[in-house]
Amino acid sequence: MKPVVGIMACNRTVGVENAHAVMERYVRAAMIYGDCNALLIPPLADGFSSGALTARLDGLMLTGSPSNVQSSLYGSEGGDGPFDEGRDTVSLGMIECMVTMGKPVFGICRGFQEINVVLGGSLRRDVGYGAADGANGINHHAPDGTDFFGQFENYHEVELTGGGILEAVYGRDHLRVNSVHYQGIERLGDGLTVEAVAGDGLIEAFSANISGSQVIGVQWHPEWQTDKYSESQAYFQMMGQALRGLPLRQITQTS
Repeated sequence: MKPVVGIMACNRTVGVENAHAVMERYVRAAMIYGDCNALLIPPLADGFSSGALTARLDGLMLTGSPSNVQSSLYGSEGGDGPFDEGRDTVSLGMIECMVTMGKPVFGICRGFQEINVVLGGSLRRDVGYGAADGANGINHHAPDGTDFFGQFENYHEVELTGGGILEAVYGRDHLRVNSVHYQGIERLGDGLTVEAVAGDGLIEAFSANISGSQVIGVQWHPEWQTDKYSESQAYFQMMGQALRGLPLRQITQTS
């Protein structure tokens, strides 16, 4: 039987009602290129048991979102919304349970940041278009007013860590990635190893093996137009193999 990955949903407003939603591109990429079944995880903290659900899953994938992680969760104050308290509560609890039970955790964009926060790291909130980092030629977000599709046309290079998992998977020392974020890592979480860095020094990917839990997080969006890019497909192939218990360092890109 195919393994089952839990995919984190967000709170969204549909009409006048609240809904639990995941963009199809995440689910489709996971199911097709990860060759797995998917279960959507509701961001509803009331009555939710992370431990009970973790026992039924082979792995966890944390999606990107328009919302930001609440700054109080990493020891800071203020910060710009929108926020999603339900998602924060459920996703951070799920990460803790998955790591404790030694199951794989994969994060994309907000999910990447959530993993960092759970492991004791912090976030910075000044990495959008025209930030100080722009002086080094890096804009981590398209200019304000850019249409939805145009936002995903904002690219930059990242350098992959020599001897790292992603370098082995992609068979190269750099990667061109899309960039659609205003927040990023300030202090790296405990036990995490840097896998990729942007030209301005911002951490763009990390990995860990904590008590047997294989963890990979990327700041970019491999689920965006995955059918067009073998590098993006490889991310989900890697996830699918991790769900089957294959150590990440044995995974190499085949496409």
